[in-house]
Amino acid sequence: MKKIKFALVGCGRISKNHFNSIKEHSQFAEIVDICDIDPKALEESKTLAPNANCFTNIDDLLKNSKADAVILTTPSGIHPAHAIKAAKAGFHVVSEKPMAVKLQDAEAMIQACREAGKRLFVVKQNRKNATIKLVKQAIEEGRFGRIYLVNCNVFWTRPPEYYSAAPWRGTWEFDGGAFMNQASHYFDLLHYFMGPVEAVHSFTSTMERDIEAEDTGVVNLKWKNGALGSMNVTMLTYPKNLEGSLTILGEKGTVKIGGVAVNEINHWEFADKKDYDSQIKAANYATTSVYGFGHPLYYKNVIETLQGNAEPEVDGREGYRTLELIIGAYRSARDGKRVSFPLDL
Repeated sequence: MKKIKFALVGCGRISKNHFNSIKEHSQFAEIVDICDIDPKALEESKTLAPNANCFTNIDDLLKNSKADAVILTTPSGIHPAHAIKAAKAGFHVVSEKPMAVKLQDAEAMIQACREAGKRLFVVKQNRKNATIKLVKQAIEEGRFGRIYLVNCNVFWTRPPEYYSAAPWRGTWEFDGGAFMNQASHYFDLLHYFMGPVEAVHSFTSTMERDIEAEDTGVVNLKWKNGALGSMNVTMLTYPKNLEGSLTILGEKGTVKIGGVAVNEINHWEFADKKDYDSQIKAANYATTSVYGFGHPLYYKNVIETLQGNAEPEVDGREGYRTLELIIGAYRSARDGKRVSFPLDL
């Protein structure tokens, strides 16, 4: 089987998950180039990919790389420009979440990759966590019956030094706030579990942190299937990350996935019984970060797709749907009214 070669651009906080994930698939994949404008970050990442070529400019990387795909772990607002350049230069693209901070930029990424005949992957690794996979299976099998209500809580903390460590954090141009950055995966799970959203009504506030975007927000949701839901997000939890949870209440089932980052199934009860109900405790896992352990499983699909043996589980269009939900929540908070989908660009 062809060994897939990757180039990674952006050697910051999340990049280690990508380095380590590809290392787990070393028989079928490798990182051949790395790039960052910060020489120190580049040097530190070199220890994770000792055989990779180093670049401080993405244009130089694209001119010289022998990679099949470019991984973008740069600030979110830069993803579109980098993705479009990479696609035009003949590379597939793997973009960290969110794929962009503006809908028109996400659409431009999708179009550029389509015109170049290249794949666009958007990283949504939480979908691959064991807890999430079990709940998704129960939904697809109809075990909940009609789903009435869904609640999501993201009670984390990001101290002032988190934002001051990088000037782009918390800015509208490059990052967004608690919704766009920290809760992005939870917006994705609401869509992944429940399907298209009909409308949202939200409020946001910058209560404490010295940033442009919000550090706290709430959202009410109505899905096209009739279910209702709510989401509560803050980066001001004292003194540390407390909870990342999803609760689903249905006609014939009730489930709560909790822990710091949906890593524990706290409640699992259905009218019917299935063999895999005994796997619930085994699906729980301890996590040292909010990222979970889904990146290696996500990359398995990326690698198999680029080898011609699979289709993308989260492509550009799927990433766009999550971004659209987040943008809709922002527009509702900005305009003080209910926002319906689909959104206009």
